[in-house]
Amino acid sequence: MFRKIRIAALSALLGLGTLAAIPATAHADGFYFSFGQKSPRLSNHRGHGRYYRHHRPRPVFTCTPRSAVRKAYRMGLSHVRVAEVSRRAIRVSGHRYHRRASILFARAPHCPVIRAL
Repeated sequence: MFRKIRIAALSALLGLGTLAAIPATAHADGFYFSFGQKSPRLSNHRGHGRYYRHHRPRPVFTCTPRSAVRKAYRMGLSHVRVAEVSRRAIRVSGHRYHRRASILFARAPHCPVIRAL
């Protein structure tokens, strides 16, 4: 009998020690214990879909003229410049093997090549 009481006291002490080790930020969020007509439960009243503090719209990654120029330079064009920018494509001109050349990039992510002229 004394052994059971000792084990219960030790487990209660361990449980209280664990609750004391929880960081203070978790206490600030508000954990609530509920004992009612339903089963006992632990709930966290944080958000419930009302607050969008951490919700930000995802950035839209499109091909910019600067990234098109960089990609054209990596592809071997020298004296690279932006020749034309439209809603759907970016045309970059430059020199390759001492001749004029241009590359047409789509405005999609990673600047896919539409046509190399």
